[in-house]
Amino acid sequence: MSAAAPVRPAYHTATSQEEIQANLADIQQRILAACQRAGRDPAEVRLLPVSKTVDEARIRMAYAAGCRLLGENKVQEAYGKWESMQDLSDLDWAVIGHLQTNKAKFVARFATEFQALDNLRVAEALDRRLQEEGRALDVFVQVNTSGEASKFGLAPDEVVAFARALPAYRALRVRGLMTLALFSSDQDHVRPCFRLLRSLREQLRQDAPQGEAFAELSMGMSGDFEWAIEEGATTVRVGQAIFGSRKLPDSHYWPETDKQ
Repeated sequence: MSAAAPVRPAYHTATSQEEIQANLADIQQRILAACQRAGRDPAEVRLLPVSKTVDEARIRMAYAAGCRLLGENKVQEAYGKWESMQDLSDLDWAVIGHLQTNKAKFVARFATEFQALDNLRVAEALDRRLQEEGRALDVFVQVNTSGEASKFGLAPDEVVAFARALPAYRALRVRGLMTLALFSSDQDHVRPCFRLLRSLREQLRQDAPQGEAFAELSMGMSGDFEWAIEEGATTVRVGQAIFGSRKLPDSHYWPETDKQ
């Protein structure tokens, strides 16, 4: 008999700048505590607030609360937000969801980061579009560390070969690896995903010619970011613990099909 799915915590919907600010402060304190437990410098860990499904009014509240980088899963949603908030000239956007090649032109136009690179066709499309725009893009390679068929990302044994191909794409600045851990309230199931990503980074540093570029580990979300920090995360992607619970399940944001 399979184990029951973990109960998803209900996060209060933050509807004011003060509530968002309080949530951000709470997350930063939890980051600090996790770093202290792991003997790490908190300056090594970056909080990436995730604003998928969050409306413009609340995003502006987050900006007023100090956010200058936001993560989005769906390219068209993110692009629309960027277009409508260009008055916030120092607000940057990270695309953290799977990308179809025909949408690379949008990412190349507005994003400062792309955290879900797992396909050389996408790398080629991004590189071409970025060169047309005269821009460069920070990228993270996504790895499927949980082995779930519903998740995108390279298989762990494909990562080194993939990394060896990336220097050909000059507009892509490789920063590190990203993963989505197994969704579970049991750290014994979740932590191995994070440990595997960390071990892959160490393997890249030894085996890939540009291995030193893979310094960053983007792993950990609202329900597990403290474990991720204790396992070496340098970026944690937190949405619901800042903005409140979303109405739709995660499967809506991580689709299983890719229409190229």
